[in-house]
Amino acid sequence: FGVTRNPYDLEKTCGGSSGGAGVALACGMMPIAQGSDFGGSLRNPAAWSNVAGFRNGVGRVPVWPGALGYTSLSVQGAMGRTVRDVALQLSAIAGPDPRVPSALPFPADVFRAPLERDLRGVRVAWSRDLGRYPVDAVITRVCDAQRSTFESIGCRVEEAEPDLRDADHIFQTVRAYSFAHRHETHLAENRHQLKATVIWNAEQGLQLTALDIARAEAMRTSLYQRVAAFFEHYDYLCTPTTQVPPFSIEQEYPTEINGQQLETYIDWMGLCYAITVTGCPSISVPCGFTPDGLPVGLQIVGPPHADVDVLQLAHAFEQATMFYRQKPQVALA
Repeated sequence: FGVTRNPYDLEKTCGGSSGGAGVALACGMMPIAQGSDFGGSLRNPAAWSNVAGFRNGVGRVPVWPGALGYTSLSVQGAMGRTVRDVALQLSAIAGPDPRVPSALPFPADVFRAPLERDLRGVRVAWSRDLGRYPVDAVITRVCDAQRSTFESIGCRVEEAEPDLRDADHIFQTVRAYSFAHRHETHLAENRHQLKATVIWNAEQGLQLTALDIARAEAMRTSLYQRVAAFFEHYDYLCTPTTQVPPFSIEQEYPTEINGQQLETYIDWMGLCYAITVTGCPSISVPCGFTPDGLPVGLQIVGPPHADVDVLQLAHAFEQATMFYRQKPQVALA
């Protein structure tokens, strides 16, 4: 369908997969947007369009119809120019649904409550790279400059991150088998119409054994338990949303960061997809700009099912910084 350009620099990408939604929000074309998030498709484009994108907790927004009703990596969620707009949309689309096996039995009206709260004493874990991923130095500088914002609203901030070993293997395995399920017929009947990366990912899934998948699910269960234990000591985790700033529209995906070569086409999204694996709610909120004016997002993560808490801290950060008010200066043709 052609490319969607970043409104802050027309020669740069806006990210994806909900890149069009992020750009439309940034340019004032719509007040709210909705999309799905598997490995960062709501958070990544939100970061690069200077808007908010929320990957709500698993089961918070029911999806019907859906072929894989028990899966818990892909979720439907909301994007908006402000955190309050995200909460407003969730008040309409969240809630229980007896047709959806993963749907939570909590009503949507929790998202209509005020987002303001006293955050004094809240424990925030601050991580530049989740202890495992290369991050461009400019992203680190922009995000680190806002650590004091959390302290100014009363949070206790410490450098820490959960033990996310096996996150890459888990995500790659589950993504591969979901691609195989979705594209098996496409591969057989319309292979010539598929991107090389989609073909690769689907064929990776077709090569998996039942034991491969079971082992990945067992790893994910152990990872979840470690993350739950981590959140007994911290109320939130903050990381950059993306590992790189928006790159050239001519480049399909980054192949290296800080001189480190990346093995697959999704390795540059580790900060998002590692959080996907945990099942925890997470939001990208505007965090500032690179020296050449490109937006940077901060990812705020909460414990399992703490969706409202995540929105509350994100709202407080947003109101303390007001980065969302800096609109793009270019006109889209």
